[in-house]
Order: sequence, then C-alpha cells, then structure tokens
Amino acid sequence: MSPLFRAAALSASLFLAACATRGPVPAPPTTPPAPRPAQPVTPPPPVPPPPANAIAAGVALGAPAILQTAQAERALAAFRLSCPALLRRQDQSGLTVAADWQPLCAEAATLPLASAPAFFHDRFDWARVGAGEAFATGYYEPEIRGSRIRQPGYEVPIYRVPPDLIRCTRPDGGEGRGRIDETGTCVLYYTRPEIDDGALANRGLEIGWAADPVEFFFLQIQGSGRLLLPDGNVMRIGYASQNGREYVAIGRLLRERNLLVPGRATMADIVAWIRANPEQGQALMRENLSYIFFKELTGAGPLGALNVAVAPQTTVAADPKFVPLGAPVFLTLDRGEASGLWVAQDTGGAIKGANRFDTFWGAGKAAEATAGGMSAKGQALILLPKGTVARAQALP
Repeated sequence: MSPLFRAAALSASLFLAACATRGPVPAPPTTPPAPRPAQPVTPPPPVPPPPANAIAAGVALGAPAILQTAQAERALAAFRLSCPALLRRQDQSGLTVAADWQPLCAEAATLPLASAPAFFHDRFDWARVGAGEAFATGYYEPEIRGSRIRQPGYEVPIYRVPPDLIRCTRPDGGEGRGRIDETGTCVLYYTRPEIDDGALANRGLEIGWAADPVEFFFLQIQGSGRLLLPDGNVMRIGYASQNGREYVAIGRLLRERNLLVPGRATMADIVAWIRANPEQGQALMRENLSYIFFKELTGAGPLGALNVAVAPQTTVAADPKFVPLGAPVFLTLDRGEASGLWVAQDTGGAIKGANRFDTFWGAGKAAEATAGGMSAKGQALILLPKGTVARAQALP
C-alpha cells in the first residue's frame, strides 16, 4: 500500500471514529409560537321578559267553530252569571272595557237556549292571543273526611283568613300579602311549614278539622271541596285567601328528581308516591310554601274568582292578564273531553300566562279521575265583543 493511500485510509478511519463517538449534532433551538390573543366571549342574548298582558302578547282574528248545542247552552247559562262582573270589573288583559260587553249581556239575558250556538258563533270576535298554543290541566271539588270540631281522628286544622294577613309594603319596596311583625315592619306571611308547625294554633281560626293531611293538601290545591262529616252530613268549604307565598308544583319536583316514571305524574301517581314514602312525602308537601285559607260555603257550588258558582265541564280558570274574566273560551285540544266552549270564571295560583287553562270537572270519583289526569295541548280562541280585536291591533 503506498504511503499516500495509507495516509488517506488513516484519515478516513479517524473521521469515522470521531463520528461514532460524537453522536448526532443537536438541532438548533426553536422559538415557541407566540400565544394567541384570547377571543372575547360573546354573552348570550338576553331573554326577553314574558308579555305583561294580552295586548303585549298580540291578538289576531281566528275562525269561529261550529258549536255543540249542549256545550253552547251550558256556556250561555255561565255567561249570564258572569255578565255582572264583566260590566263592573276592570279588564286586566287590556282587550275590553265594560261598555263593550253591555250589548252582549243584554242580548244573552233574554236569549232562548236553542239560540246559544248561533249567538256565540256570530256575535263575537274569535281572537287568538299570541300564538294561541294552549295547555290545559283539570281541577275538581274533592270530598275528604272532616269534622266541624276537633276530635280523635280529625287533627288537621282548616283555617279561616287570619286577621293579621294584610296587604302592606315591605322595607325592600315589595308590596303584597304579609303581616306586621313585633317591630312594626311589614314582612312576608307565614309559610306552609310554619303554619303546619303551629304558627296559627290556639287563635280560634279553625272552621273545621281534616282527618288526613294528604287529602287536605290536595284539597288546598283544588281551592275548594266538601268535608264528609262523621254524622253523614256535608260541609262545603271554598277559597277565601292565600298566604302570598309561591306555589310550588310537587309533581314537577318529583319529575325533576326522577322519582316518578316519565309519563306517570298524575295526581293519583303523586298521592301514591307520598303514601309509599310518608317521611319524604311530608317533606315534599312542605316545599310548597303556598297555603290556602277557607270559608264555609252554603250556595249551589264552589265559588270562582267572579264570586259565582263554578259549573262542571263549563268553567275554566285562566290568567286575567290574558283572558277577560267572564269571557267565553274555545279550546281545541288533544284530549277530546276537554275540547269545546268554556267560560273563564276562575283563576289559580299555577294558572299563569297566555293560553294556560284549568278545566273544572265537578265533584266525585269520575271528576277526580278526569281532572287528576288532565294534561292537554292544543289551540285556544277567546270570544270577545265585535270590534275589540281591530281596536287592540290599532294600539301603538
């Protein structure tokens, strides 16, 4: 091997050895990317408040329906009873004034019953409030065991309106039902738990005593009922006032807590759950802070908000901010027995908003079954004096 070749070979071997011992050449450091500026979070658009009354919700003319004779005749009798209130009350819905009803009430007073279908079909504007999408439940006049006096087996007090339940203005500016406390300050009235625990005891306010706290709780929700007395007689009681506290639907609480099977939240289902879970059921009922006070009734039936007797399968409870109390209402629902012509003669603590109704079914087991299972959807039209829809639409 020549010297030159040996030198070249040695040089190559030293280079390879150096490469074998040094390892890979590190890559030059990289500069991390600059952080992206934070994107501004767009808040969701504010939810508009619900309309204050029917005028704010908007009204439009609908098509009159062909009426069943029996329904129209019952509605005419109820409308006649409602007319005095229509002629003296201020309409909170903003749709009518008393003078609008005068010609209709005068005509109804002498109208033959056989003419009732044509009267409602031809003499009224059939008005849709808002979208007209209706939801209807049912109520009835329950019959529960009760006594005029406290005795063994009858230990649940039924109270008349306490004299210290008044309307007053609280320090925060809120006005409504309340009481004046020891310092002379207007405060909220006692809640259901406070009353159940004896806040009104020993004041002589009892008009009767119920046998079963669960039966009485549901009578309070209905707003009126019959006490089946030990001697076989009946004492009828009706709504007199309320404590001003929020009504809480315990069926909704059971559904939200997954304590009832979906689709099984009728009144019978709720009662059965309370009976099967007495301690939890007692606590559940106490979550409804609303409490109803009663008076004894001696007339033909329970009194509605117009102070006239409500009629089975004729009277409907509605929100007076959206339906003039005393006005006829036509419902087309997915429950056929609740579809047809009704008259708005009552209100309810849970009956709030446009097209929310509560249908009255009378007393007895059949009424209880129908009302307790009533949950219907559909469309509603309010029957108003001719010309009032055009006037409402012309308002700014």
